[in-house]
Amino acid sequence: MPNQPLKRLLFAQGGLCFFCNLPLPDNDASVEHLVAKAKGGSDHDGNCVATCKSLNALLGSKSLKEKIQVVLNQKGQFQCPNGTQRKATKKGQPASQKATKLGPDYYAQLVANLKQRGSAKPRTVPKLKSTIAALFQNKLSTDQVNTLVQQLQSRRVISVAESKVTYNGAGASSSPLNLTSRNFLKI
Repeated sequence: MPNQPLKRLLFAQGGLCFFCNLPLPDNDASVEHLVAKAKGGSDHDGNCVATCKSLNALLGSKSLKEKIQVVLNQKGQFQCPNGTQRKATKKGQPASQKATKLGPDYYAQLVANLKQRGSAKPRTVPKLKSTIAALFQNKLSTDQVNTLVQQLQSRRVISVAESKVTYNGAGASSSPLNLTSRNFLKI
């Protein structure tokens, strides 16, 4: 694991911006303190995220409440203030369009496939991404594969620490996923 805070955060976030969840180039990345240092925030990883320099400047020393309000005002379509998000997608295609092309069937099919694998589920992020790509016959873009991984995380089907994947099924991490849980029903 990298020693420098910014490199460590980028690694933990899979090289993606914490806010827009799109690739974050190293030369545009900076450390954003969720609770600003000026307001008593610490330098611990739990209080820090990697984001672009212009967003870091925009959020500055705002309170955590004010920062959350900036994100909420985007109404699920977070747009990076410096245009990094637009640069990371195809020309002429809105940044959110790639992610919205995936219907709930993709997620349901992925969860069902992972359940079938039992204890043979992929245990690293690269292997999980490779499994997803193979499941859909390599017809998904990298952004779409990343979106599915993010959905698994946000619905608490998986947890990711460094590049290791833990499955949050009924009980132990090696047990099959519980498809009757509220995680699956959020599709």
